[in-house]
Amino acid sequence: MDKAKAQQEITQLRTEIERHNRLYYLEAKPEISDFEFDKLLERLIAIEKEFPELLTPDSPSQRVGGGITKEFPTVVHREPMLSLSNTYSIAEVTDFCNRVEKLVEAEGGGTPEYVAELKFDGVAISLLYRDGLLVRGSTRGDGRQGDEITANLRTIPSIPLRLDSPGGSLFDSAVSGEIEVRGEVYMRKADFDRLNEERPDEEQFANPRNATAGTLKLQDSSEVARRRMHFVAYFLKGIADESTPHLLRLQRLESMGFATGKHYKLCKSVAQVAAFIDEWAEKRHALPYETDGVVLKLNDVMLWDRLGATAKSPRWAIAYKYPAQQAKTVLQGVVFQVGRLGTITPVAELKPVKLAGSTVSRSTLHNFDEIERLGVRVGDHVMIEKSGEVIPKVVSVLLDERPAETAEIEVPERCPECGTKLERPEGEVSWYCPNEERCPAQKRGRILHFASRNALDIQNLGESLVAQLVERGLASDAGDLYSLTLEQLVGLDRMAAKSAQNVLDALEKSKTRGYDRLLFALGIRHVGAATARELAHACPSIDRLREMGEEELAAVPDIGPVIAASIRDFFAKPWAQAMLQKLADAGLPMQAGEEKTLVNNNFEGQSVIFTGSLERHVRQQAEEMVRERGGRIVSSVSKKTTLVVAGKEAGSKLEKAMKLGVKVIDEDEFERML
Repeated sequence: MDKAKAQQEITQLRTEIERHNRLYYLEAKPEISDFEFDKLLERLIAIEKEFPELLTPDSPSQRVGGGITKEFPTVVHREPMLSLSNTYSIAEVTDFCNRVEKLVEAEGGGTPEYVAELKFDGVAISLLYRDGLLVRGSTRGDGRQGDEITANLRTIPSIPLRLDSPGGSLFDSAVSGEIEVRGEVYMRKADFDRLNEERPDEEQFANPRNATAGTLKLQDSSEVARRRMHFVAYFLKGIADESTPHLLRLQRLESMGFATGKHYKLCKSVAQVAAFIDEWAEKRHALPYETDGVVLKLNDVMLWDRLGATAKSPRWAIAYKYPAQQAKTVLQGVVFQVGRLGTITPVAELKPVKLAGSTVSRSTLHNFDEIERLGVRVGDHVMIEKSGEVIPKVVSVLLDERPAETAEIEVPERCPECGTKLERPEGEVSWYCPNEERCPAQKRGRILHFASRNALDIQNLGESLVAQLVERGLASDAGDLYSLTLEQLVGLDRMAAKSAQNVLDALEKSKTRGYDRLLFALGIRHVGAATARELAHACPSIDRLREMGEEELAAVPDIGPVIAASIRDFFAKPWAQAMLQKLADAGLPMQAGEEKTLVNNNFEGQSVIFTGSLERHVRQQAEEMVRERGGRIVSSVSKKTTLVVAGKEAGSKLEKAMKLGVKVIDEDEFERML
């Protein structure tokens, strides 16, 4: 292929890829499968690699990330990114509209119109385009200045790298000169849940907004790409006709290639504003992302500067925030739960009350510092809150309704499960039971974690069964599970012969899980699923892991000194060593790619990784087939990876493979290679 033909095909591919990006992210009307889309992107990357002089900053290939940013330069905003005044009252919204109306009248204007938009619960950013090309992206920061995070923002598919030229009577001017677009980066609920599933309990994000804020400051842009962020635009500055109303600016943003949420509405009265707020009070919970209110802006942009702003907020806009769903009840008692790491969590026992469509009788109190902050006592009348899908929590005490007799909630001296004296490590807010080896609650917690879906995925091993196994002395740790017999299981409550056999079959099947999943299943503090994969890649056997010192471990990507110390502490425990021996004796994968008799050598010399969902193979079985044919399974894509098998909904691994030029095949080709 000569350069002219390469340029022609690159132009066609870029146009087609961006069209499909728009169909998928903005219109929710995909025309092709993810695999077909990835093939287009793979072809584009291959041609750009062959003709690097044809690579441009706005190419869709630049969304895969991969660069490391060691520091984020400070950006001073041309205009301050002010925060909006918040209100939880329709009456205050009415007051705002009345104030605006008086100000507009004073300026000689007519009856003001407002644009009502859903308030996305994300992180505000600013994008600068020069002649249609994205040149800079930054965080809001303190409103006056923020951090420049362009490399991370380029990975977000709903942020155009080059603006479309809209055309049409409303938008005659081309996207020339400098244009600023402001909006919100956010994470969808499903992507947030998927991210948390990969992290250990103590490192999970509290909500999508926190996850978004943490992601945007990551130094590795390829990890940002993997987390599937989204962007919604709500501000446009720099167009030729500055008198263009806000509603038309939102429409122009859409024509340029931005998502705007689409649920905005022009309101010509306070009654219409109130109706919009009321309409979305419940409807918002069905959206795939978190919204916590409605933003109201004066439609006439020419009045914005005239109305001005306070030190912190503009006078032409306000944010109505939906009050969290709350209910009043009585705190009747407190129980103390013990987690798998020995953490003591106080849980409020409540007088049952209806809240957000369900009956609530329990609520977390988090820790004893929170109890002290609330000043809550047993017998108090309290307000509990449920926002979205979050577990109910006690948010306040109704002191004026406090009964004459209430009881303070005191820290128990001893573990409620095993009676061991509790400890509170220096610098931590939680109390812990130090009796790791014998505390029944910690035993149950560790076994349940070991059997969980992202660990060894042992079906039919639920809380009730694990509780019986621990109580009757049949299982003290995960290693004991593999010595259970049919007779022992049949003797348990609600355990017939068929159910018992299903458990044994599930245990046998768990032995086929990968070595990295075993490392996660061990329950080492701070070691989540993603960290376990890195650990498995760097330390290909349990024996090697035992030998590594803290400094050597800390040098492994994504490990660091805290996790390294936690790993060393785990291997120093006698009960952990005994459990590992049981697991080894049972035949679990104590090293990566254990040698077995080869079926053939069709994958000899290949370093293989699977990504996406396979239609005809279970992932672990497919990996085993590769090992049986001389191949090696790796946990991350690098220059040493030789083959990627891509199924449906393949994500960041496929993107990185294409960027590095690694060979990618589909499931049909994989079967032919077998």
